[in-house]
Amino acid sequence: MPKGGRKGGHKGRARQYTSPEEIDAQLQAEKQKAREEEEQEEGGEGATGDPKKEKKSLDSDESDEDDEDYQQKRKGVEGLIDIENPNRVIQTTKKVTQLDLDGPKELSRREREEIEKQKAKERYMKMHLAGKTEQAKADLARLAIIRKQREEAARKKEEERKAKDEAAMAGKRLQSLSLNK
Repeated sequence: MPKGGRKGGHKGRARQYTSPEEIDAQLQAEKQKAREEEEQEEGGEGATGDPKKEKKSLDSDESDEDDEDYQQKRKGVEGLIDIENPNRVIQTTKKVTQLDLDGPKELSRREREEIEKQKAKERYMKMHLAGKTEQAKADLARLAIIRKQREEAARKKEEERKAKDEAAMAGKRLQSLSLNK
């Protein structure tokens, strides 16, 4: 149950709607006031001017400047004080001829870090291939040990093969000697 024990709230009780004719009349009245103020600022000719000229100007300007005057009209104190909002960025469009393609392109922080990372990796690989890094030295030492082990293993295999060949030759000699007798 809602607060206060009532069903429904206070919203929507006294709504008043303005008709489109009333809105148009208000806009025209505001435009007329603005024009009169402008004419008074320019030289005061609007007060002494012909009313027919004013009607003609109203009729001709009515269709063209309806939207412009309405947008330029500021509410409240805005018309009196020029406020520059530093957070509001006014977008300016650039033409293709104004674009500066030859100038240096500013990179974002992530792009700069990525490029630096790639360059550092390339430098490390060059040093590694030259054998100047600690990892390269350790790899070369390990390779030297492996080479020695492989040479020793190959030498042992060669000796074993020679021993087998000699044993086989000695066995054949014995057989041939025993057959000859």
